[in-house]
Amino acid sequence: MDAEDLKSAGLKVTLPRLKILEVLENSPNHHLSVEDIYRVLIEHHEEVGIATIYRVLSQFEESGIVHKLNFENNQAVYELCGVEHHDHLVCVKCNTIIEFQDDIIEQHQLQIAKKHGFELTDHSLYLYGLCKDCQKAY
Repeated sequence: MDAEDLKSAGLKVTLPRLKILEVLENSPNHHLSVEDIYRVLIEHHEEVGIATIYRVLSQFEESGIVHKLNFENNQAVYELCGVEHHDHLVCVKCNTIIEFQDDIIEQHQLQIAKKHGFELTDHSLYLYGLCKDCQKAY
């Protein structure tokens, strides 16, 4: 994504928006909290305040640039839109998030919706448990 994508989403191109977008695109972790983004910006000597990050992410969410995900740990994380649909495994101890895609699960969800007379417009699946590393620590 770039300045043109911001413009086409109806947003003015500003340095904070570009920097936040850059962090979201370049992070190896696809699920970032506001604090994660702030930390990266500070490491890169960028002066973008927490309030600005919250405001920009809210605008990005309204414009369809990011998805806001709220897991049971009550911390919101953000991921860029436009990636193929996927579901999430969430570690309840260390908050690791693993993305996965499974065609059988997707088909089964459609069958369940059809059985109950539902037309799905959207869905999300979060599975909670302990990741491999946290299982070893037990």
